[in-house]
Amino acid sequence: MSEKAAVAKTADASRSEAAILPPVDVIEDAGGITLYADLPGVPKDKLALQVEADTLTIEGEIALDMPEGMEASHAEVSLPRYRRMFTLSKELDTDKVSAEFRQGVLKLHIPKAEHAKPRRIEVKVN
Repeated sequence: MSEKAAVAKTADASRSEAAILPPVDVIEDAGGITLYADLPGVPKDKLALQVEADTLTIEGEIALDMPEGMEASHAEVSLPRYRRMFTLSKELDTDKVSAEFRQGVLKLHIPKAEHAKPRRIEVKVN
């Protein structure tokens, strides 16, 4: 099988393959939500983020480099892929998602939409 065919097959199968649910911390404040996902072993080029309608999908493929001719005698991670999906509130502005990936930790910030942010109403006295 050619390398391109193998990559295409892997990409097509990625939706149906079993995956590890990465641990995720979700923090909400008045400005929006911040997610921290632990994705050890995932290089940046194997990380995929997607927002479709109200669903956020985080996927990452683990890349463990082994020296040629060697194989692991024991592996704690048995699945080569992470996947986690979240349903997002309509109060979030998915057009303004920002992401950082550092040392295996993904940080996503999704701000609240303007209509959902608290605002102060001035009271006039006549």
